[in-house]
Amino acid sequence: MAVVRTRSPLEAGLLDVERRERITAHLRRTSTARIADLAVALGVSAMTVRRDAEKLAASGVIERVRGGVRILRAPVTEEPAPSEKAALHPEAKERIARAALALVRPGSAVGIGGGTTTLALARLLADVPDITIVTNSLPVALALPDHDSLVMIGGERSRSDALVGPVANRAAASIGLDQLFLGAHGIDADRGCTAPSLAEAETNRALMAATRETVAMIDASKWGVQGLAAFADLGELDTLVTDASLPHAQTREVRRTIGRVLLA
Repeated sequence: MAVVRTRSPLEAGLLDVERRERITAHLRRTSTARIADLAVALGVSAMTVRRDAEKLAASGVIERVRGGVRILRAPVTEEPAPSEKAALHPEAKERIARAALALVRPGSAVGIGGGTTTLALARLLADVPDITIVTNSLPVALALPDHDSLVMIGGERSRSDALVGPVANRAAASIGLDQLFLGAHGIDADRGCTAPSLAEAETNRALMAATRETVAMIDASKWGVQGLAAFADLGELDTLVTDASLPHAQTREVRRTIGRVLLA
């Protein structure tokens, strides 16, 4: 089992939900951890960690093993419904969206992929003048009812309300974008950015082939999560916008591989 890096004693003041999120995020990276190590890292008692572990185990996130805990990996094809995803880490997604907004240049052609983090960006784009928005996301299109220059790529509807598949891929091949903003089901150092289906991954790759710059918008909770199909190695990303809760080890790792990393 991996030993957790000792953190600041200030972390003893975390709210219950924040502490459990940190336990879960650590286990997504390491798979297992000792109760004693987690207690030291979080600045709380072993009894507090055991109570957290019981609640996480009851919700199906982790399981108890002798002396520690282990993450329960979701199937790589599993994807929450859009309404469920929207409720996950909304503050982090909003910060990421505002950081990404600063990258959008007036007068440019901007691609917006599917997902709740990219949707948060789309809602802010009314403040950017003279941009053309190209999207394969139904929620993004619906969030921009008054936008003068909006191009909707057609295709087969996915569980995340993105339009994907051969029709979408052919449409993507006929356009040119200055920037593309994509989300992901998961991200890690080995497989890069992943999607829960082959069709979504292929359409993301088609959009990447059409753009000059790819910006990934991925909150830190998705580090270590894997989807069925990879669509981008880390080195293929021009920019990663994530939140400041990404652990230091992963931050160093992505900075070595990706040209620009923004922590919101």
